[in-house]
Amino acid sequence: MAANPQLDTNAVLRRLPIVVGVLGSGLLMMNRVLTPALTDSQARSDVMGVILSALLVLVGLLWQQVQPRPPEAVILEGESGFELADDLPETVQIELAWASHLLLTNTVTRSLVVYYDGTVLMRRGVLGPTATVTPGPILKRVQEKGKAVYLVNLKIYPGRVEFDYLPPNTQGVICQPMGDQGVLILGANAPRSYTKQDETWVAGIADKLGDTLEDL
Repeated sequence: MAANPQLDTNAVLRRLPIVVGVLGSGLLMMNRVLTPALTDSQARSDVMGVILSALLVLVGLLWQQVQPRPPEAVILEGESGFELADDLPETVQIELAWASHLLLTNTVTRSLVVYYDGTVLMRRGVLGPTATVTPGPILKRVQEKGKAVYLVNLKIYPGRVEFDYLPPNTQGVICQPMGDQGVLILGANAPRSYTKQDETWVAGIADKLGDTLEDL
């Protein structure tokens, strides 16, 4: 699993008040031990220092509890690639390439498949072990109801076995309908990582692709 610099930075910042508080109280204790004659003003300063150190430790502990840890990302298993159906018009190929580039560079999507009218029109990103999409219960439900399904943590869903055309360690999946005959399938490298804004954007791109493909 690759280290995420953002996760490391957040972890350090959450622990910083605790470290500073413990360090400060330790230095105050050392100063008290090494001082031969303690004045009233120094005693008052020590009390204030102890209180401030305790507050820093308390703040650090609260941060550990209140701030949720971002989901950990993984490196998806598979080779990167870009495959398009050969019989697509050039304008459609360009639109698919444009849409997939936006999704791969602006969201947590690392693998995507465009499935339309029983055919895989495009695979891009980290490619799964098979290029064939056999619709399972989840994909069929999306096609029948015309509503998106977001599997926030794929490994906890028994139905994950139907997504064998995505990398084996895909963490999250969005199945977004494209008109009446297609589905845009996105695989993420981290669980619970698509925001509501991402979902809205994905829906808009899928609608645009669906309109384009219906005109073929």
